[in-house]
This record gives sequence, structure tokens and C-alpha cells, in this order.
Amino acid sequence: MVDRLVPIASTLSLDHALAISAGALALRHAHDILPLAVVVLDAGANLVSFQREDGCGPLRFDIALGKAWGALGMGISSRQIRDRTANRAAFQNAVAAASQGRFVPVPGGVLILNEAGEAIGAVGISGDAS
Repeated sequence: MVDRLVPIASTLSLDHALAISAGALALRHAHDILPLAVVVLDAGANLVSFQREDGCGPLRFDIALGKAWGALGMGISSRQIRDRTANRAAFQNAVAAASQGRFVPVPGGVLILNEAGEAIGAVGISGDAS
């Protein structure tokens, strides 16, 4: 029996997630595009970080989350999901239903890989054209 709290391993640290978000927002400013919402999930699809710039609409969190969640759940970027399922509406609907609506098959969600090429999380971005 354990008489102390057992630490939980993390696949993606908060510092790493914040650095990813900061990088995305820096690129947004460098390219002068619309304000962004950035979601970072760990490998278990747990929210590690969310940042929303002033001027983002209220749906941007859910859209960014759906892009990251879809990429993580399918193991490919949301752009690849869109491309692979463009003519497969029944499959898209099935995945949307299975994911309880957390599946957004449009560009803006990518996997975060470790040095071994394994997914340790995903980032989803919403706000401007993909």
C-alpha cells in the first residue's frame, strides 16, 4: 500500500506547451494575420495550455480543440484528415459522432512528436484561414 501521493508522469510539460503556444503566436504577429486561439493537448488528450488573443470569437477554443483532438485521435494532422476524408462524408460523420463532436477535419491541428517520433500531444490553432 502506498502511503504517499504517487506522481503522475506527463508526456508534455506545461513549459513545453507554453513554448509551443508562444511560437505560434509569434508567427501570427510576424505574418500579421488575424488573432489566434491555441490549444495544446498531451497524449491523453488532456488540456495542457490554452491561449486566446484579444479579438477571437467565442467558438475559437472549440474549433482549436477539435483540430488538436482530431489529429491526436487519428494520428495525423487535421489537414491530412481533411484530405483523406474529403469525399467520405459518412466517415467524417461517424468520427464526429464517436468523438462527441470534438472532431474538426480542417487544417490547423498537428501532432507534437518526441525524439523517437512518437506523439506526445497535439496543438490546434484557430483564428485565420488555414
